[in-house]
This record gives sequence, structure tokens and C-alpha cells, in this order.
Amino acid sequence: MQERRQSYLQEMGIQNWSLAHPGQMPGATHVHYDLPPSCRLLFVSPVLPEGSQAMMFEKVLKSFQVSLTQARHVYPQDLHLISQSDIEWIWFAGCSAVEGIAAKQLISPLLSQIDGHPQHRRELWRQICSYQAS
Repeated sequence: MQERRQSYLQEMGIQNWSLAHPGQMPGATHVHYDLPPSCRLLFVSPVLPEGSQAMMFEKVLKSFQVSLTQARHVYPQDLHLISQSDIEWIWFAGCSAVEGIAAKQLISPLLSQIDGHPQHRRELWRQICSYQAS
């Protein structure tokens, strides 16, 4: 049955999907995901870094000793599904930050808007340095 559903989605050109309001659908359950223990940074953005943005993302992570393998991406609408109890860093890029998160927070425009804009890069760097100084 699952295979048939998957083939229908592929025929329609849908790669992945999720319910926007699962609480309104009878029988739908909220699944919470635990991040792997190696994850130090959660990148919350409506855009998954690819190409030159992915390379810039990696350079920013290296500036505060986080590797790509220690980072995970989540779309803003799915943040509530992620257990954030042990996360060290959370970076909101191109979306609003969420209140009440204990992790070190970075807030920036989308990566595409940071690349080539020195003012945005300086502001992000100031945020990173503020945590390293404390």
C-alpha cells in the first residue's frame, strides 16, 4: 500500500510532503524526532543550502568549530517536531526566531542574501563572536 502511494506521489512530481495542520486531521499523530547526539547546530530555514550557499554555510560553521556532519537542517514549519533539549546552536535564516530556546541563537537573512553583502556577514559574525566572548 505504501509503495502505491509513493508511486502516485512520484507521478505527480511530489518529492516529499507534510501536513500543515496535522491536529485538524482525525487520527493524525505528531511525531517528534530526536537529533543525533553528534548534532551541535540546527539550521532553521525555508531554503535548504545548496551549491554556493552550502559552501558558504560550511565556511560559517567552521568559524565556530562546527562541521557539516554536526549540523542539521529543518524547515521552520517542522521545528516543533524536533526535540531541541541538547542542541548547542540554533540558526534561524530567513525566518522568525522562536522564543524560549535555551541554545545559542543566530538570526540572519537567507544565505543567498548574506552572500555578497558585507553588512549581513558582519552582523552574523558579531553574533557568533558574542557567544565566543562569553
